[in-house]
Amino acid sequence: MNFQVTVLKVLVSYPDGFAAMADLKRDMAILATSGRDWAERTKRLAARVPDLDIFSQGLIERLNRGWRITEKGRSVLATMEARPAPAQATEPPSIGVVEEPTLATTLSPMPSIAPVRHKRDRKRRQRDMVRRRQANAS
Repeated sequence: MNFQVTVLKVLVSYPDGFAAMADLKRDMAILATSGRDWAERTKRLAARVPDLDIFSQGLIERLNRGWRITEKGRSVLATMEARPAPAQATEPPSIGVVEEPTLATTLSPMPSIAPVRHKRDRKRRQRDMVRRRQANAS
């Protein structure tokens, strides 16, 4: 787990980006024990900014009760989380003969909603039966 990325992610989740030290420690402990997914994610994010130093770069500010993420910290985190643009194709798309659409190509099969309706109706009938039994029992 990358400590600095985790600190940024935790702080940005709080209102005004401020977290008391006890809250910050608790949240980081939860994330540290959450499994490989979080550790791998923070490694990927940290790899996008290899010279990350949240303290010397002014990405967070230390206050007497805790830490607060700065606007610069928010922008660095946004840069880390931004997905890279997909690579442009080196070849232009080929222009071929356009076929006339046929009935078979324009109609796509729609999934049936009959099973959903059937299940919903069955549950509704069961609820009504239970209510009638309760009303007759009283």
